[in-house]
Amino acid sequence: EQAVAVAGGIIGGILLFVLLGITAYLLWRKICRFFSYEKLINPVKTTNANAIFQDQTNSEIHLKSTRSRSVPFIIPPTLHGRDWIHLTNEEQVQEDRDPFMTPQSGPRSSFHSLAGAYVVGTINPDLYKFPEDKSETDFPDGSIGRLWFSVEYEQESERLLVSLIKVRKLQPPADSCSPFVKIYLLPDERSYLQSKTKRKTLNPQFDENFVFQVSSKMLLQRTLKFLVYHVDKQKKHHLLGQVIFPLKNEALTEDNKLVIWRDLEKENLEPPSEHGDIQFSLSYNDYLGRLTVVVLRARGLKLLEESPAVGVYVKVSLMNHNKFIKSKKTAALLGTPNPVYNETFSFKADQTELDTASLSLSVLQSNKGEKTLLLGRVVVGPFMYTRGKELEHWNEMISKPKELVKRWHALCHST
Repeated sequence: EQAVAVAGGIIGGILLFVLLGITAYLLWRKICRFFSYEKLINPVKTTNANAIFQDQTNSEIHLKSTRSRSVPFIIPPTLHGRDWIHLTNEEQVQEDRDPFMTPQSGPRSSFHSLAGAYVVGTINPDLYKFPEDKSETDFPDGSIGRLWFSVEYEQESERLLVSLIKVRKLQPPADSCSPFVKIYLLPDERSYLQSKTKRKTLNPQFDENFVFQVSSKMLLQRTLKFLVYHVDKQKKHHLLGQVIFPLKNEALTEDNKLVIWRDLEKENLEPPSEHGDIQFSLSYNDYLGRLTVVVLRARGLKLLEESPAVGVYVKVSLMNHNKFIKSKKTAALLGTPNPVYNETFSFKADQTELDTASLSLSVLQSNKGEKTLLLGRVVVGPFMYTRGKELEHWNEMISKPKELVKRWHALCHST
């Protein structure tokens, strides 16, 4: 009886274990079905890789012929083998004979509205064109070169930071050119900073930084002067051109780093006249009846007293039949015999008055509490009042309307 009882217990345990295993297997199958999805089977005949590539190429050629300036729409690889037509607004994406895609009512998806869509990863170049930088391609006739630089002012340390970037299209006296640049902070012409020499190049790339110590009060009275030289085989220096850049019209801050380019100018190598020289530009707009004068700079002035308190300015007066019409003045620059102004003035003058009108430019020195002193004067105008360079300047202005004509003139006391 004990043996029968033991055998019955073993058999019952085995049956219970088998029953628990079957139950666990059925539960596992049910859970797997719940979390799984059934992959849709595409009944459309599949095509090999060569057929897909050929279909894609044919569709691209067809769309390129209908759309000359755009990139064709490419069918996603997972949808190859279906009959696609050209996408336009309010058209079905597939032909009606395809039973697996039917038009749906209601709002269309963004995929349906992609008329003329582009291939992912490509762009239309016409939409991303930046304005062409012509500063390195458009050079005026007679150009002797162009210089790029940047300026920045640190208010706390009172430092003027000048970055010499590059020079392009130099015109050296010989075939080879080894240029370097001297930088002055006028009116101090005794000290300067100098760049490295670039060997055998007409387009030197400098990328050098320079520092001038100058107070914020005197900053707007200062002018940067760049002199570009060429070193020949005998170690002689030849001046190729210069750039004069007044700081008074610029907003110089640490957050505003100005990158500037200027065309090189030939330095006036003639010695200053007895009373000094003045450079200015003339222009006449016949349509507006406007006479424009740009007072650029003066040099070699004979100051009666050289001190920081001495102010030098230019007075521009319009005359007609020796009758005063109107006058305008530049700002007074302190303590320099070579002031740089770069100030523009306009006067109303009818074209019929140009034969009787004239311009008088007087350089004046003023001291605090003292009488203003005349350092020199020059008059430009028609044959009635002038001769020589002054007459040539006036006639060239009339012959080139709306164009600035720039020249140097000697100052004198007798006019």
